[in-house]
Amino acid sequence: MSEVAVVATPYGEGRIVRDRSKHPLATLLLGHGAGGGVESADLAALARALPRQGISVVRVEQPWRVAGRRVAPRPEVLDACFVAAANTMRVRTPLVVGGRSAGARSAARTARELGASGLVALAFPLHPPGRPERSRLEELSAVTLPTLVVQGERDAFGRPEEFPPDVELTVVPGADHGFAVPRRGPVSAEEALAVVVEAVLEFVVRDVVGAAAH
Repeated sequence: MSEVAVVATPYGEGRIVRDRSKHPLATLLLGHGAGGGVESADLAALARALPRQGISVVRVEQPWRVAGRRVAPRPEVLDACFVAAANTMRVRTPLVVGGRSAGARSAARTARELGASGLVALAFPLHPPGRPERSRLEELSAVTLPTLVVQGERDAFGRPEEFPPDVELTVVPGADHGFAVPRRGPVSAEEALAVVVEAVLEFVVRDVVGAAAH
């Protein structure tokens, strides 16, 4: 069962939702996007599945969502709140930071400060829809840690082929920015989420837990 705790941040009260593994090998800290909260399908799927595989999952709910506001604040506010929430945790395993969309950007910007061992970027918003010239690739490229990007095949914020070839990328067939798939698409909604979960699990076990063991 998920544990929910209120956390203080410089910009109001946030929340963390923790799903613990009985025998944790790693901890995955996730931020949500600007269009939804910690209940988004991909974050919830990871929280259900990964603890059974030895990975504790902690989702950070930003203060603006807790307060019921509809518009996310500027990036530096998101970063400060993400870091403040992370600093309330006592983590004795390797830490992987990540999130979906805006949460992935925030995790990328704060990974070094948090001492993370890896980054998971779900639906990384490479650019605003229809504006490829406004690239955010620099945020991703600046991360020197092992990094996994999981991207929908039809993501209007950045299709898989728009990423450089050196980015480790898992493509969710037929999926959009929220990993939703057409009813008659190449995979079902359940299969799309399974692709996300399996990719993240393999990455954490191989590139973070495996690296720590050596």
